[in-house]
Amino acid sequence: MEWFEEYYGDVALKIKIKKIIADFHSKYQHIQLFDTFEFGKMLVLDGKIQLTERDEAFYHEMLVHVPMFTHRNPEKVLIIGGGDGGSLREVLKHDVSEAVLVELDGEVVELSKKHLGIDNGAFEDPRATVLIEDGIEFVKNLGERFDVIIVDGTDPNPYSEHIMSREFYEACSKIADVFATQSQSPFVQPDYFKKMFDNISSVMDVRVYINFVPTYPLGLWSYLIHSDESPSLDDIEKRFADRGIRTEHYNPEVHAASFALPEWVKRIVKDR
Repeated sequence: MEWFEEYYGDVALKIKIKKIIADFHSKYQHIQLFDTFEFGKMLVLDGKIQLTERDEAFYHEMLVHVPMFTHRNPEKVLIIGGGDGGSLREVLKHDVSEAVLVELDGEVVELSKKHLGIDNGAFEDPRATVLIEDGIEFVKNLGERFDVIIVDGTDPNPYSEHIMSREFYEACSKIADVFATQSQSPFVQPDYFKKMFDNISSVMDVRVYINFVPTYPLGLWSYLIHSDESPSLDDIEKRFADRGIRTEHYNPEVHAASFALPEWVKRIVKDR
């Protein structure tokens, strides 16, 4: 019986594999798709778990709905990364007029369409546009504004580090009302988290929120959000009810609670 192991320093997560669906190298990265016994299909890029069917909603819903409900009326949304379609699926649950997804590696999109299917038809939605381009170049050359920008990036690698740069965040700050990004694990990957926080906070005000994703490094995951508006729980509850969105994990109470940070995370942020 085969096992997949993802290492983070001196610890690892080990998952039993039922079947290897795909295993190849694209121009940019090593792409693997497995069928597992406990977690369903599992997408792995460069040896790092990107999602499993069982808990991908924990990640995608918090990445997407926190910024989407922070905005009072999001109509135009830009997603950088997210070639598996999970973030696009969640964005399209809102009454948006346009959702643009910019993904560097078209192989991820094609594999996800053919073998994964977590987008639930989002790739074919007439409101969606999928572009296979470099995200930073797209943002730098953009001549229009978006209500919300969501960055659904991979673990840092030579091709994704540019969307962790100050230059990228500065360009984003000029074209969106609300900006959100995943920001790695502050517990297992503190250097990456600190770098992202420093780069974003140098160009815009930013808040940290956290969530639990079981198959991510030791479970704890973080996100960063910029918005000029800080809606109350009552505001979020009203927007959630008015938009009639069905979720697996996210709700207004979880939204509010995700901004309550443990002391050690507060110290990291305060010391930056």
